[in-house]
Amino acid sequence: MAKRVFFSFHYDDVKSFRANVVRQHWVTKPNREVAGFFDASIWEKAKKEGFIALKRMINSGLKNTSNTCVLIGTETYKRPWVRYEIFKSFVRGNHIIGVHINGIRDRNKQTKNTGKNPFSYLGYRYNDSGTHITFFEYLNGKWVEYSSVDNKSTFKLTKAKPSKKNEFVKFSDLYKTYLWNKDKGYENFGTWIK
Repeated sequence: MAKRVFFSFHYDDVKSFRANVVRQHWVTKPNREVAGFFDASIWEKAKKEGFIALKRMINSGLKNTSNTCVLIGTETYKRPWVRYEIFKSFVRGNHIIGVHINGIRDRNKQTKNTGKNPFSYLGYRYNDSGTHITFFEYLNGKWVEYSSVDNKSTFKLTKAKPSKKNEFVKFSDLYKTYLWNKDKGYENFGTWIK
């Protein structure tokens, strides 16, 4: 059965067509069941309506999805909305993966060097009893609390993890990334999602 996937990306990668190669690769397959996914991503049109409107649009786009795929271009790791989408996906319990897209030729037939992994710039710390986690983002050379998800930075765990007390976890230690070309994304994308 095809899964619903939320695609998170930097809008510049849509303009260069790299993001669309991944998001729309199902078009050349017999049907979405063969492709293994439905695209549930959103566009950045709500930017004109402001911060709250875009948050609502992202939250709505994430509804009924079980996977979040971060399409990683050159500047993706810096984008605040991509960071929000990753943290929000984590809170929802989505399976999260990253796919490097700079090896895909753009509309000018050019490729770029692999972009930085956005998961390396996000993390969380367990509290001293392992009952809560606090989100952090790497910003301006230091780790700072991240409080844009539900207007808070700390979340209670459904199951305490006393063995993890005070441990810091980077998202790059949790989530796998793939290279679209090298890892044969056209053939394998359906196996990367759950």
